[in-house]
Amino acid sequence: MGLIQQIVKQVLDKGYLSLEAENELRKLLSGTYDLEDLNAFFKLQQSAMDGHIKQISREK
Repeated sequence: MGLIQQIVKQVLDKGYLSLEAENELRKLLSGTYDLEDLNAFFKLQQSAMDGHIKQISREK
């Protein structure tokens, strides 16, 4: 499991995207990643749009 997938799993389990996780995802997405990590990120985006997770940076 890639690092992006691990972060996404943690976020989905907790129900919110912390500032730290968001910053780590930005850093990881600026580098090289595989298709599974990209799909995990898309799943995270969809979950946020559907209201299944809260994005802490949007609440401040």
